[in-house]
Amino acid sequence: MTSHYDDTITQPLTSDALVEERITSLIGRANRRQLWFLFLDENGYQLPLIMPFGDPPLRPDRSVSSLAQIIGNAVDDEGAHSVIVVLERYADSTITDADRSWARCISDKLQAIEVPVRAILISHRKGVRWLAQDDYRFGATVP
Repeated sequence: MTSHYDDTITQPLTSDALVEERITSLIGRANRRQLWFLFLDENGYQLPLIMPFGDPPLRPDRSVSSLAQIIGNAVDDEGAHSVIVVLERYADSTITDADRSWARCISDKLQAIEVPVRAILISHRKGVRWLAQDDYRFGATVP
């Protein structure tokens, strides 16, 4: 069953399991290559803005700084406290070097403008999986 925003406003995302469940419900299995940004308030409630960015390059490039600024502006405009990032790509659940690079780059660029990242997940062809900081903080190359 797919969730709609109205279904999400009564349950704060207070645990990693709830975050993963929400992403599975809202985004689910991958269809195409894109990035998703979801916004949370200070209590962990999802805000009504969900921003997809279609067809990103295979590896992050210098444009990620501009993307981070767009996300930062949305955080300010919506009064958000943090963001959830979803890397959607039609592949298996294995974490790739490109996934690590994207996660680290987005995390670093958002951190540089003081936007907290609540979670990074991967939407793959069979479902959704968590991407822990230990999965991308070490060994990833970023522009």
